[in-house]
Amino acid sequence: MQYRALPHGGEKISIIGLGMGSIHRASVEETERTVRTAIDAGINYLDFIPSEAVAFEGYARALRGQREKVMLQVHLGASYSTGTYGFTTDPKVARREFEARLRSLDTDYADFGFIHCIDEDADFDKVMNGPTWDYAQRLKREGVIRHLGFSTHSVDIARRFLATGEMDMGMFSINPMYDYTSESSYGKGEADDRAALYREFESAGVGISVMKAFAGGQLLDARQSPFRAALTQEQCIQYALDRPGVLTVLPGVRGMDDLTRLLAFLDAPAEKRDYSVLGSMTPKTQAGMCVYCSHCQPCPEGISIGMVNKFYDLARLGDEMAAQHYRDLETPASACIACGHCDSRCPFGVHQSARMQEIAAYFD
Repeated sequence: MQYRALPHGGEKISIIGLGMGSIHRASVEETERTVRTAIDAGINYLDFIPSEAVAFEGYARALRGQREKVMLQVHLGASYSTGTYGFTTDPKVARREFEARLRSLDTDYADFGFIHCIDEDADFDKVMNGPTWDYAQRLKREGVIRHLGFSTHSVDIARRFLATGEMDMGMFSINPMYDYTSESSYGKGEADDRAALYREFESAGVGISVMKAFAGGQLLDARQSPFRAALTQEQCIQYALDRPGVLTVLPGVRGMDDLTRLLAFLDAPAEKRDYSVLGSMTPKTQAGMCVYCSHCQPCPEGISIGMVNKFYDLARLGDEMAAQHYRDLETPASACIACGHCDSRCPFGVHQSARMQEIAAYFD
């Protein structure tokens, strides 16, 4: 397993986490076995938003005796009062359900307390200017919530959360379908604006936990994919992990079979993770955008082209740490000799040699 550090706090978070929306399809025993196997494999970041309350028992069993090994996302605004997942902005219900979730897991704290699924401005205003947010902040002061976070599918709402300066993590839907098409209401925002948002997360020191990495399975099925071609789980996970700010990807699992396929990512060779085929699928209007995929490598001069692009994009947002990281590079953009090797290999049509001149001029 590989781990990435939470910017605010430094906790090491596994790059693969567990989404639990469909785990209710497994028995109590298989749920327990799945979660325990995941923890044994090094997965330490778990979302807790199953579709059915029946999943709670197996989940709780798996955590007994090893709660300290994992970090839990627990949501303020998720309701199971009917036994099935529901969404609420009622502060009394949100508080009651949050406390019930902690009891159901036999824990007295949440590593991440998330303001849950805010996609509309009216809901943001109600929750963030009312008792629910006051309650979340109080629990943070008391240590019941270790880190505050949020989940949304909206670029604009994500920016409103980032602007509070109170967030350490945000759950956001990231996959090529949502980034490059308008095929889903979950993929809200234009491609360049979504790309800018990911850089804003990183610049703000707020991590991203990725939901819907496979677009609900649509990207894995050529008949359902808007690209009319199937991607693999490995390609989708690597795509998400390469976005700025992303710390962990949380695909949903329905049991051991799904977990086994998910863990296969860790041993997959680079060519199986390579998603450069997207360059032939995405709209031509998006050509020229560097997505940091590093398919242009190797550079004969030793420039880490994807990293150089990423530091540049972040520095232009005012991220001085990214600018310093660029200055610390052993081989900067100014080392480019314009040989054209990267230009010929870029699947997204970026003229990287010209881009290197632009970046060198910016920093020099």
